[in-house]
Amino acid sequence: MKKLFLIGLLSMLVSVKVAEAAAPDEGMWLPMFVERLNYVDMQKMGLKLTAEELYSINNSSIKDAIVSLGGFCTAELVSPEGLLLTNHHCGYSAIQTHSSVEHDYLTDGFWAMKKSEELPNEGLTVTFLHHMEDMTQKILSVVNDDMTEDERSEAIKKEIDKYTKEAEQDGKYVVELKSFFNGNEYYMFVYEEYKDVRLVGAPPSSIGKFGGDTDNWMWPRHTGDFAMFRIYTAPDGSPAEYSEDNIPFKSKHFLPISIKGYKENDFAMIWGFPGTTDRYRTSSAVSATLNEINPAIVKMLRAMLDVQDEEMAKSDKVRIQYASNNASLANFWKNKLGETRDLKRLNVVEKKRQSEKELEKWINADPARKAKYGTVLSDFNEIYSKYTEQNIFPLLWNTQLVFFGSQAFTLPSMSKGIETILKTGVKGEALQKEMQSYREKAEAIFKDYDNTIERRVLVTALEIFRDKIPTNQHPDIYKVINSKFKGDIVKFVDYIFEKSPFLTYDNFNKFLDKPSEKAIKKDLAVEMYNSFVMNFMSVQGGAKELATKNRTTQRLYLAALREMYPDKSFYPDANSTLRMTYGKVISYYPADAVHYDYYTTIEGVMAKENPSDPDFVVPERLKQLYYKKDFGQYAENGTLPVCFLTDNDITGGNSGSPVLDGDGNLIGIAFDGNWEAMSGNILFEPELQRTINVDARYVLWVIDKYAGAKNIMDELTIVK
Repeated sequence: MKKLFLIGLLSMLVSVKVAEAAAPDEGMWLPMFVERLNYVDMQKMGLKLTAEELYSINNSSIKDAIVSLGGFCTAELVSPEGLLLTNHHCGYSAIQTHSSVEHDYLTDGFWAMKKSEELPNEGLTVTFLHHMEDMTQKILSVVNDDMTEDERSEAIKKEIDKYTKEAEQDGKYVVELKSFFNGNEYYMFVYEEYKDVRLVGAPPSSIGKFGGDTDNWMWPRHTGDFAMFRIYTAPDGSPAEYSEDNIPFKSKHFLPISIKGYKENDFAMIWGFPGTTDRYRTSSAVSATLNEINPAIVKMLRAMLDVQDEEMAKSDKVRIQYASNNASLANFWKNKLGETRDLKRLNVVEKKRQSEKELEKWINADPARKAKYGTVLSDFNEIYSKYTEQNIFPLLWNTQLVFFGSQAFTLPSMSKGIETILKTGVKGEALQKEMQSYREKAEAIFKDYDNTIERRVLVTALEIFRDKIPTNQHPDIYKVINSKFKGDIVKFVDYIFEKSPFLTYDNFNKFLDKPSEKAIKKDLAVEMYNSFVMNFMSVQGGAKELATKNRTTQRLYLAALREMYPDKSFYPDANSTLRMTYGKVISYYPADAVHYDYYTTIEGVMAKENPSDPDFVVPERLKQLYYKKDFGQYAENGTLPVCFLTDNDITGGNSGSPVLDGDGNLIGIAFDGNWEAMSGNILFEPELQRTINVDARYVLWVIDKYAGAKNIMDELTIVK
C-alpha cells in the first residue's frame, strides 16, 4: 500500500460513506469500541489478550505502541528506547533526502551502527493517540432540522473549535474532532506529537523496493518493505524539536517480535491509521469514478511519468532527485488503473444499484420513512447528473494534477506573499531579511528540481488540459498562449522558463536580490498560476450548491441505511484515525483454477532475479547468504520466509502497520493490497481482498545477517 498521491479536495463531492457489519475480516474498527463490538469474535478466532490490553486510557496497551508517521503512514514501537518499524516506502522520502550521488542510501541502504549516526528529518513527526472521546451529543445539541445545511455546518464548526481549543491545553496536545458516518456522529482524538524523528536503518531499494512498479499491488510478492526510525525527546521526556541534547523516547509499550511463524487460518490483527475509504458509495458516485474521475487521473499521470522515467534513466543525480516523487505518482496511477479494472470486472455499479433498490423498498414501506428519506436516492442521481453536465470532475481533477504534478506551479505560488511584503514598503536590509525565508524555501525545492523534467512535464500537463477540457472551461492563460504564442504551448513554456524569475534557481535568486511588484505583475508564470487558481475557484463556486445538497443527502442516506439494519454493527469509513482490523492468515483463488499460497520465500527472490531490470536486481551480499543457506534462527523448513497474506481490511495510511498474532507479538508489517481487489476502498470483496505483509523473520534476517546491525538486534525482544 504505497504512499498514495492523494488529493482530497473532492471528498465533499464524491464520498458517500457507510459500512455495515460483515465478516470479521471486514471492518476498520475504532479501538474504544473493541470490547463492546469485536472482542468475543476476536477471542473465538484466537486472540489471547484482554480488551484492556488492546485499548486502555489508564494502563499501557497495544494502542500505545502504534503511531501515525508524518500523517501518511503507520509505524510501531519495537524497543524500550523509541525504536520504530515501518515500511521502506514510508521512509522513502527521508532516505531520498539524505541521499546523494556520493552517499546513495537508496541504492546502498543505510544503517546507523550507533545512536550518534542516526539522521534527523526536519518536518517529520509521529503522533500517539492519548485517548478518544464520543462528542456526538455535545456537537449535535446545537443543530436542528430547521437549519439550512450551511447554518448547520457553521454551528457545528463553532462547537468543534470550542472543544478542540479546550482539549489542546495550551499546546500540550494535538486535537482533532472529526465527523463520522457523514455527520451523524462526532469523535474527538487527543494526540501527543513528537518532532525529533531520526532515520536508523533502511535496506537498499533492491530489497526494500524489490519488484518495483512491476510487482506493485501484485502477489506473489518478495519485497523487504521496511525501514527503521527512532523518536527522541527532551531530557525530561517531553516532546521537543531536534537537539543534540535530546534522548531516546521511553516507550510506554512496545511490541515483541515473534519468529515462531504462523500457519494458514491463524489469527492476525492489524492496528494503524488508514487514510480514506468510500464503502457503499452510491451507484451514481461509482459511475462518476469510472467514467470521469479515474480516466482523467490515469491519462495525466501516465504522461507525466513517461517524462520522468525517460529523464531519470539518463542521470543518477536526477534519479535520486525524483525517486520519491516518481514512486508516489506511479503508485497513484497504478492504483487508479487497477481500481477501474476491478470496479468493472466485479460489476460494482450493478451491485450498488441492487442495494439501492432494497433501500428504496424499505423506505417506501413506511409513510414516516418515506417523508424523511423518500428523495435521497433520486437526489443523488440528480446531483451527479448535474456534475456530469457541467464537466465538474474532469475539470477539477485535471486542474489538481496540473498543480501537483508540475513543480512549475510551486514558486509562482509564493508570489502573492512576496508582493504583500513589498506593499508594506520595507526596503534594504529589512527587505532582504524578509526574502531570506523564500531563499530557504527555494533551496529545498530546487534540491529535487530538474529544469528539463519540469519544462517537459509542464508542456505535457498544459497540452492534455487543453485537449481534454472544453475551451469555455479553460483558464485565461490559454488566451495568452493563443494570442502571443500562436497556440504553441512548447514556445510558451520555453519562454517562461527563460524569462520568469520563478521557474529556475538562478532567476529566482536574482529576483530576490531586487524583488519588485512590477516584475511579479508582468510575469507570465505568475499569470499562469493565478489563472488556474481563479478557474479552479470559479468551478468550485459554481458547484457549491450541488456540494451543499450532497452533504445533506449523504447524511440522510447513511442514517437510513443504519436504521434499516438496527441489529448490525456499523464501522465508520477510514479517516486517518486509529483503527483495528482482525482476520486470519489465508491464501486465495484469484481466478478460476488458480490458487495463490499464503506465503513466499527467498527462493522466489532468486527466481525473479534479472540484473538487466532495475526492479529485480538482487544484492550480491544477499545472494552470498542465500547460496550458503545462512538463514540462522529465521528459517522454516530449510528456507527463509519473505512475505505472507492476511484478509485484514486496510487501505492507504496503513502502510507500516504491525501485523500481530493472538498474543500481541509482531509477526509482520503490512505494506500493500492485491491487484484482484483494487476496488476495495469502495466495496470489500472477502473472497479476493488480501493484505500483503513482509514477514518479521525476513526483516530480522536483513538487519542481523545482511546488515550486521547488532546494535539494533540487541534492542529488540525476540519471541522464539
